[in-house]
Amino acid sequence: MYFDPWYFVYIAPALILAFIAQGMVHSAYARASQIRAKLSGMAAARRILDSAGLENVDIEQIPGKLTDHYDPRAKVLRLSEDNYHGSSMAAVGIAAHEAGHAIQDAVRYAPLVIRNIAVPMANFGSSLGMLVFFVGLGFGLQSVAVVGLVLFAFVAFFQIVNLPVEFDASARAKRLLVQEGIIDERELPEVKKVLNAAALTYVAATLQSVLTLLYYVSLFMGSQRRESRY
Repeated sequence: MYFDPWYFVYIAPALILAFIAQGMVHSAYARASQIRAKLSGMAAARRILDSAGLENVDIEQIPGKLTDHYDPRAKVLRLSEDNYHGSSMAAVGIAAHEAGHAIQDAVRYAPLVIRNIAVPMANFGSSLGMLVFFVGLGFGLQSVAVVGLVLFAFVAFFQIVNLPVEFDASARAKRLLVQEGIIDERELPEVKKVLNAAALTYVAATLQSVLTLLYYVSLFMGSQRRESRY
């Protein structure tokens, strides 16, 4: 394993985009948190879930900031404290987004099904892919390096499949918030800013995974060219 400054050249666009996205998320969330909503995040999520016939999906409060997520295995929607109790545009927007994931799960939304199947391999590839690749590269074991590339490719695949899942959940959230009377059309722009900024972070993560994979491929091809000279 070694430090290569070219790696940062490869992923620079993703790092810049991630920095911009994080700034946008914090700015949009802080602004939307100051604008009152009719319901708390928990109440908004409960109304959306119940209207979709998902009374069986529980809503729990969890610690942390912006730790909100839907657990498809436990059928539980988990909201951070601020968004569970908060009655703001930010809280209802994020709660509705997570409720959107619960609805995706209920209707067997295809990209979500694929993403859930890919999770174990993506986790495995994230933890071992780079190690296996560099071991193979360092010892001149071509087949081992290829295995490392394949493992890390699952990480990039997961991120790519994750994009339509997140975009669809946000689209459902915007539509259902208005449809259920939780917000009106005039309030929708503030919710859109929060969800659109959050979506940009997923784009940045996907770009970084893809560019990292391309960097590994370039190292592998370079080692192949060097070996062919001897």
